[in-house]
Amino acid sequence: MSYAIKYLAILLPLVALDAIWIGFIASNFYKKHLGYIFAEKFLLWPAAIFYLIYAIAIWFFVVDPAIDNKSLATAVWRGAFLGLAAYGAYDLTNQATIAKWPYIVTLADLAWGVFVTAAASAIAYTIISNYK
Repeated sequence: MSYAIKYLAILLPLVALDAIWIGFIASNFYKKHLGYIFAEKFLLWPAAIFYLIYAIAIWFFVVDPAIDNKSLATAVWRGAFLGLAAYGAYDLTNQATIAKWPYIVTLADLAWGVFVTAAASAIAYTIISNYK
């Protein structure tokens, strides 16, 4: 399997799940709690850079070790932990530095980071390990 296909097996589920979360499920939640700091216009390029980098981190820290161990469970727990660390760095830094940053947002984002990274990792592991 080519590196490009492996990378896309990680990147596409990650972006798709996050798009569903941000665009549909949690859109009103974020507007309610963070609308006061939203930019007038969404900038795509910073988000794109995040996803491109984060997919590489998932590959390196999660999917490759899971493939080496032949373990879906490894993909899930490593993905969950990476999600907690990455989303925790963002939200806890915001909690410490942005006035009126809502605790509920931090808790929701931490839970989402754990879920989305574990899920994208599990999907990528399944695709890559079953690719013929």
